[in-house]
Amino acid sequence: MRAGERLDVGHLDVEGYEQVVRCRDAASGLHAIVAVHSTVLGPALGGTRFHAYDEPDEALTDVLRLARGMTYKASVSGLDLGGGKAVILGDPDLLRTDELVLAYGRFVDSLGGAYVTAEDVGTTQADMDLIRSVTPHVTGVSESLGGSGDPSPATALGLLHALRAAAAHRFGTDDLSGVHVAVSGVGKVGSVVVEHLAVAGARVTVADVDATRVADAVRAHGVEVASPAAIHTVTCDVFSPCALGGILNAATIPDLRCAVVCGSANNQLLERADGDRLAAAGVLYVPDYVVNAGGIINIAEELGGYDAARAGERIAAISTTTAEVLRLADDEGTTPAEAADRLAERRVAAAAGRTGD
Repeated sequence: MRAGERLDVGHLDVEGYEQVVRCRDAASGLHAIVAVHSTVLGPALGGTRFHAYDEPDEALTDVLRLARGMTYKASVSGLDLGGGKAVILGDPDLLRTDELVLAYGRFVDSLGGAYVTAEDVGTTQADMDLIRSVTPHVTGVSESLGGSGDPSPATALGLLHALRAAAAHRFGTDDLSGVHVAVSGVGKVGSVVVEHLAVAGARVTVADVDATRVADAVRAHGVEVASPAAIHTVTCDVFSPCALGGILNAATIPDLRCAVVCGSANNQLLERADGDRLAAAGVLYVPDYVVNAGGIINIAEELGGYDAARAGERIAAISTTTAEVLRLADDEGTTPAEAADRLAERRVAAAAGRTGD
């Protein structure tokens, strides 16, 4: 922290979380929250979301859910990392300045390495590079700084591996040629997912609130288009949510016209009961934190000296993890969401010196 700088930092007591810390910096306009869910397996690694929340309580709810999800994601992926997440409150297009990003970086640094940040919705690789100038506790920086760059392509590649495993489980083959996939959200991850699907010969329908992104996908890959409000109702083989979370809920699940849900968005289930609702509807749900682990797997490689080939091998293993989760769900007569949770919880419990049974 710079001499004379006074970040207004306050700790919140939230049951089940190791640390929840709120920070304000009047000079830059920074208002941020970092949630550290668990460091049992290692430092809590998770991205920073920069978003204009309607209410501060909404931001707190979001960061808590995301941090917990990162614990499960790291655990089920076999990473020696814990789970954490951060949010910066506000519209990044209006509030982002170097001063704000640097103040946020110093806030991260003040946590002493318990939390390691990375890029997420609303933040950029350039932000991570700037943060690196004030703290070592950041990943996803430019290759020139020894990093791996934007993790979005790795997340998209991991989704492709998960989707092939899900297709093999549900359709009997991992060949995606002719498989109809409806992709909700064609931003940094979704656009790369569409590219992979096009190469694989899949039929693709897309939707996004940004008409420019949709036009780019149509021009590049000849995809079909649906409205953002109706993309989940498209009759297809696979629905792939790649935007923000909460899209699978009591209101939307009855409208699904797909056999599989496999997407990169975090927290796709609005509540735990939605996993049961999907199963009752005959929809195979691949848990989001299994599907979207490619990004964290890739940036985790930076912590030991980045090796692209090793990262690629670990991302490809998402296919094996997906198959294991779906097989466990069948064997134990439970939902894939519950099966993934069990796998993750057992590893954390074992690391904490418990049996997990």
